Amino acid sequence: KNNPVLIGEAGVGKTAIVEGLALKINASDVPENLMNKKVLSLDLGAMIAGSRFRGEFEERLKAAMEEIQRAQGEIILFIDELHTVVGAGSAQGAMDASNMLKPALARGELQCVGATTLDEYRQYIERDSALERRFAPVFVDEPSVEDTIEMLRGLRDRYEGHHKVTYADNALVAAAKLSDRYVTDRRLPDKAIDLIDEAAAKLRVALYTLPPELKKLRKEIDQLTLDEEEAHTVRDYERAARLRADRLRIDTLYAEQREAWKHENMLDEMVDEHDIAEVVSAWTGIPLNQMLETEAEKLLNMEERLHERIVGQHKAIEALSDAIRRSRSGMSDPRRPIGSFIFLGSSGVGKTELAKALAEFLFDDEDALIRVDMSEFREQHTVSRLFGAPPGYIGYEQGGQLTEQVRRRPYSVVLFDEIEKAHPDVWNALLQLLDDGRLTDGQGRVVNFRNTVIVMTSNVGTSFVKSAGALGFAGTNSSKEKEGHKRIADALKKTFRPEFINRIDEIIIFEPLTEEDVMEIVNLQMKEVQARLEEHGGLTVELTEAAQRWLAAQGYDKDFGARPLRRAIQRHVESPLSVQMLKGLFNAGDRVRIDVEGDELKFIRLEAAPRIENRQDTVVDA
Repeated sequence: KNNPVLIGEAGVGKTAIVEGLALKINASDVPENLMNKKVLSLDLGAMIAGSRFRGEFEERLKAAMEEIQRAQGEIILFIDELHTVVGAGSAQGAMDASNMLKPALARGELQCVGATTLDEYRQYIERDSALERRFAPVFVDEPSVEDTIEMLRGLRDRYEGHHKVTYADNALVAAAKLSDRYVTDRRLPDKAIDLIDEAAAKLRVALYTLPPELKKLRKEIDQLTLDEEEAHTVRDYERAARLRADRLRIDTLYAEQREAWKHENMLDEMVDEHDIAEVVSAWTGIPLNQMLETEAEKLLNMEERLHERIVGQHKAIEALSDAIRRSRSGMSDPRRPIGSFIFLGSSGVGKTELAKALAEFLFDDEDALIRVDMSEFREQHTVSRLFGAPPGYIGYEQGGQLTEQVRRRPYSVVLFDEIEKAHPDVWNALLQLLDDGRLTDGQGRVVNFRNTVIVMTSNVGTSFVKSAGALGFAGTNSSKEKEGHKRIADALKKTFRPEFINRIDEIIIFEPLTEEDVMEIVNLQMKEVQARLEEHGGLTVELTEAAQRWLAAQGYDKDFGARPLRRAIQRHVESPLSVQMLKGLFNAGDRVRIDVEGDELKFIRLEAAPRIENRQDTVVDA
């Protein structure tokens, strides 16, 4: 069989291989039996276009084939997207292009090279065994990063000439490496080429988007050039010389100011690795500093950053930070997710909040959290909702609830909330995700989870800890704490299968909140209230320690943790304060102190000193 079909993913360079063959034939850099051959591309779309009557398309295709046959093997026919020949031009009672090509291919009268993807080869070519046997499949793999760098160096001159910028060598290396690591849904070298193209286009736009002052000078130069030409036309040479002197003066001024502007804005007509990283960041939503490996200091201060949002839970945050640092420093297996954790603890102790804080810390965006409520997956048949329905079932085209979100945002924290409530078949389906960092959806597409952090929350085994009083407001005892952790671990083993637990990087146990923790949470939530008040009402709110303790007592519940605290602040602070603002009792710029009197809060207005000399306190009942 002398009819190869190049099979490979989109963007790996199938068409470029055939174009390279044509270049080598043109340069006589081929074996003797390929000398003087021509490579012609068959455009089926153009052949079908305008064929209104039955037999018109067949006549055109037949004429093309006769011309190829007359060349007596000197023409190699290239059909890009080979699968399009199946069914092309077919109508009721007519033949399609594939059936017309079969006899010539079988007799060796036609030398043909095809190119298509593996999925389309299976769907269209393999289905027709008579057509398949006439082609020899040649698989084209994605090139390595090193090969891609060499390809980019070969393309450098062409792109530099097109964009009128130059490429630093480190930009080409960064384009290959960053696209390979971060752009997971496309193939090399296509994605790396697009990357250097877009980075150069972005830089050129920045270079030629001038500030108003420079635009004004540019217009003056253009106008003086026109006036000078006009003066030459009417032979007013004295005026032309004067205009030329003015134009040269302004031209020099323009060049100086443009260089100063470029220096001030750090613009250089060279694409470097920073420009490449900016484009990758725009494509993927990954923070720029993470790609440029400037996050070492950030990771070293991870506990401090997380404690800005999370109160208490020092051991949990320390264990989580250690695991993330191991992964980021390259110590963990790159074929698995960045980290996989089970957060164990009673309701309202900060498990979900820590997952949100982790998403914001790692990806500079709290929206990088993909949350899956596992209580919705209690039944066995609901597993298909996560990964997509199999072929033949309703919803097959829609993809899976989990896989589609990760495919669109591969850099994220995936939170499986209340994992113990899901059906055991869901846990089995997650084994591949935790071990290999990938899942196959209902449509057969492999979704990459290697750049995600997997967090599962659960309150398995935590109920007895509260009843035993091992941890809590009364303080902690080391031996009781160890016993409590052991019982939680035993309860976890009874709930989940060993192969599931063995794939988890770290099981992190959250302790119940102490009274000091709850008071600190009151402070954090009151800061949010203060920020909203300053934005809308211009009020400043102060909370006394007594009021802080009162709110902590009202808002903390042993069974629900700190969750009722937000409702307590809404009921006892926000609601009465909003009523008093609407009544006009508090005005913009007022300072309000919140204190406790009896069994309720009192709002005391401390009038601003600039408005009234003799400061006066006004008490308003809640």
